[in-house]
Amino acid sequence: MNFKHLFYFWKVATSGGVLRAAEQLHTTPQTLSGQIKLLEEQLGKPLFRKAGRTLALTEAGELALDYAGEIFSLGNELEDMLANDSAAGQSMEFRVGVADALPNAIVQRLLMPVLALDTPVHLICREWRIDRLLSELAVHRLDLVLTDSPVPSGYSIKAFSHRLGASPMAFFAAPALAARCAEKPFPQCLHGAPMLLLSEDSAVRRQCEELVRSWQIRPRVVAEFDDSGLMKAFGREGHGIFMAPSVLSAETCNQFGVQEIGRTQEIEQAYYAITVQKRITHPCTEAIARTAREGLFTLGQPG
Repeated sequence: MNFKHLFYFWKVATSGGVLRAAEQLHTTPQTLSGQIKLLEEQLGKPLFRKAGRTLALTEAGELALDYAGEIFSLGNELEDMLANDSAAGQSMEFRVGVADALPNAIVQRLLMPVLALDTPVHLICREWRIDRLLSELAVHRLDLVLTDSPVPSGYSIKAFSHRLGASPMAFFAAPALAARCAEKPFPQCLHGAPMLLLSEDSAVRRQCEELVRSWQIRPRVVAEFDDSGLMKAFGREGHGIFMAPSVLSAETCNQFGVQEIGRTQEIEQAYYAITVQKRITHPCTEAIARTAREGLFTLGQPG
């Protein structure tokens, strides 16, 4: 396969059309069209079809785009790794985007093995909303996104979700509020009780709302947060009940001076590594996935 032809196809598919791709590549639209035609002849299938005044990918084109994106991403990764290896004393840069709903303690546990690799790593963490993180990933300003849900449907970027694991959720409250909750069994004690929730972007928030409806109870939501750490800080001061992964129950109680009032298997916080590669190949991402597989999300579970 002529990878120059494949690269031209990939640029047209990802930049929005032949004219824009030609401008970026400093060539003519006719040259691009001719190169893509040669690629289609070699593959034996059309990659584009007319859709009004624009081009749309065929089924074969969608498949080719997936592979092309992975091929050129791996090529960039190879160049970066070789450049890092050849530069004496330099470390490998690894840029991670973290969804702000994720607990810092879980993120820290996932990322710690990255700094223990044989190759020195310069770790850069960015915490934003998921839409901003995925945009940065799409243009290769991030190597990895850690979040609590797969890539949402409707996003036009090519990214792949790798599930790392999940933890059931527990409910926590400051001692005085926990004592009032103890007057009723869980989960009935949540009815009418002050509740602190993550924002509507959080997968845990959506699960919680569905579950309390099925329980036929109605907590009193007093505050919503993008950041889970800030939510726990308000919970520490007794402003409401909050949720945290049960895998972190002992740590949450010790750090914030709260008590666990109940837990459920019906709400879980999942953890995903989102990359532009279909397969995990980056050594740092491999270390993260390995840590998750080796029991990170079973620590602190009952029994």
